[in-house]
Amino acid sequence: MLEWSAYLGLFLAAFGAATILPFQSEPVLVGLLLAGEFSPVRLILVASVGNVLGAAVNWGLGRCIERYRDKSWFPVKEPQLQRAEGWYRRFGRWSLLLSWMPLFGDALTVLSGVLREPFWSFLILVSIAKAGRYVVLAFATLGVQAILGF
Repeated sequence: MLEWSAYLGLFLAAFGAATILPFQSEPVLVGLLLAGEFSPVRLILVASVGNVLGAAVNWGLGRCIERYRDKSWFPVKEPQLQRAEGWYRRFGRWSLLLSWMPLFGDALTVLSGVLREPFWSFLILVSIAKAGRYVVLAFATLGVQAILGF
């Protein structure tokens, strides 16, 4: 029961961290890795799936909210949106490989929805970026743990 709770907690933290909510999943993953009671591969998989699904929510939000861009309550003003669109069009879908970055990455996943990035390319590139970040974090955590001997 405790094992499933840990995985569920990690999934929820990773999911929330990928949305516009102020969550962080890295401390949860590091803590579970350092506990030494869980499979690192499963932890990386759970965190990656949660984070990618959270990013997919952002993409969907971008797809839906774009129709309200001319409303006064829209969170981004037209000049800022045009600048972001120009940047995204300049670097293209490959910029989604930066979706792992804090704050910037979340905005990028919303913007890709606004700009109608096809879901299949979004899903592939964001999955590579998000899973890659967790793999690097896990290797760094476990490597430091092995070096320091705790």
